[in-house]
Amino acid sequence: MAPVKKKTRTYDQAKIRAAVTAQFGHVASAVRELGDAEFARPSGVGEWSVGELAGHVAWIADSLAAGLARPPAAVAELSAVEWPFATASLAGKISEAARETLTGAPVPELFERAGARMAEALEAGPGSRVLHLWIGDMTLADFLVTRTVELVVHTDDLNRATGLDIPLDRQALAACTRLLADALAVKAPGGSVEVRIPPFAVVQCVEGPRHTRGTPPNVVETDPLTWLRLATGRTGWPEALDAAAVRASGERADLSGLLPLMS
Repeated sequence: MAPVKKKTRTYDQAKIRAAVTAQFGHVASAVRELGDAEFARPSGVGEWSVGELAGHVAWIADSLAAGLARPPAAVAELSAVEWPFATASLAGKISEAARETLTGAPVPELFERAGARMAEALEAGPGSRVLHLWIGDMTLADFLVTRTVELVVHTDDLNRATGLDIPLDRQALAACTRLLADALAVKAPGGSVEVRIPPFAVVQCVEGPRHTRGTPPNVVETDPLTWLRLATGRTGWPEALDAAAVRASGERADLSGLLPLMS
């Protein structure tokens, strides 16, 4: 039997733009309430402090605007679903950029400037525009989907580091969940394992007998927050199983060798 070609997921550009703007706004509102003591705490993300993590979130918006300000590239080199696998090589460069961002102004002011700059740039930028980026040239439409991953993951990081309860925009969480699920299917193509992340995503992956009818023999199910933590290395597979945050059934339903997808 010939392999079934999987259709590339598409995203509603207007909803993704609104989600990115909303999630950035949630973080901007929350960091205004933090003081020097909170900013000095460890963030749990590498060696970053909470302040440096906040500076990185401001940089996410500012760098998007900077990308739109540059002359467009000719052809996209990277799609949204390929992006997670290209991030590791840039960790040092991004960390340096976060620290440089913090030297520019107090954190609330950084967010105000970056948010205004991003909003202005997005208003003028069509989704088909190809951005020249450190990670590889991408269409604005695809790059914005990756921004939901950055913003949702780091919102969760900030909540866990500070005890805040920064809201997660539903559309941003949905796009983040779907992109990382699709990336798993790219990394381990196949149809023997069904990964369910209700209410946002279901993908089939891992080589082996393909399921066609009835209850799949190999099923992994988890919630969106646990999934993004697994996919980005915030939580380990054994830890998630022990906490009953993941339910895995079937001899092929062990994803420990495939995770994290990015870190």
